[in-house]
Amino acid sequence: MFEQLKDLLVAKLKVTPESIVPEATREDIELDSLAVVELSMILQAELGVVISDDELLAAENVGEMARMMEERGAKI
Repeated sequence: MFEQLKDLLVAKLKVTPESIVPEATREDIELDSLAVVELSMILQAELGVVISDDELLAAENVGEMARMMEERGAKI
């Protein structure tokens, strides 16, 4: 699930691939609150997983976001 999230962050939100590691925080990958809202919509549209922007903002790091996606049954 981490790789799918990484691919979306790179392709859709123009995040530098090298900066995306499971331990990276939103600040580390320069993901502001507007980008998190966009990510929430992308996850629902492309993977069929509903995670609110508030939940994504509460995630401590990228790895936790990927775990949320897995727990909610994101389609690969």
